[in-house]
Amino acid sequence: MNQKHDVQVRNFSVLLSPTPRGARLARLLAAEQLRSWQLPLDPAALIVAELANNAATHGRVPGRNFRLLLYVVGDTLRIEVTDTRGDQPPHPPHATPVGEAGRGLLLVTALADRWGVNRGLPPRKTVWAELTIPAPESPEPGAPRFGPTCAPYEPPTEEKAPHQAPPLPPAPQTHPRE
Repeated sequence: MNQKHDVQVRNFSVLLSPTPRGARLARLLAAEQLRSWQLPLDPAALIVAELANNAATHGRVPGRNFRLLLYVVGDTLRIEVTDTRGDQPPHPPHATPVGEAGRGLLLVTALADRWGVNRGLPPRKTVWAELTIPAPESPEPGAPRFGPTCAPYEPPTEEKAPHQAPPLPPAPQTHPRE
């Protein structure tokens, strides 16, 4: 007997320029999308920031964009960043304690449940990371609830009289001299 599984699939995809501005925009757009899906921002926003920064820095080819893809299937969030430098696979470097760079993939390794690289059609490669989304906690009875604090907007049902300006003060009168 066939059983239907109610699995919700959500996705978001955008092409961005391989620049620092494009990497920043990837992080901001991902954070906004995660908010709209009511998913936690951390550590997903950090992973997006690192992968997008790597695409803009190491995967940059002038005139070619990188793609950010977020999708959720069941309890898994998958983050993919595709660039056009398939000839340079990412590798976690040996960061020095005083170095200013070289920790991006170490952060991804520490924060993601799984991550890897897929080679696409040349010259593409996709660096991906997956996170298991925690199940939402059910509120305790009597506990404060978070959500909208205002009543929904209802347009007025009666017509308003047109707004009239106050009357002008009387004009000063001048009297002819006699």
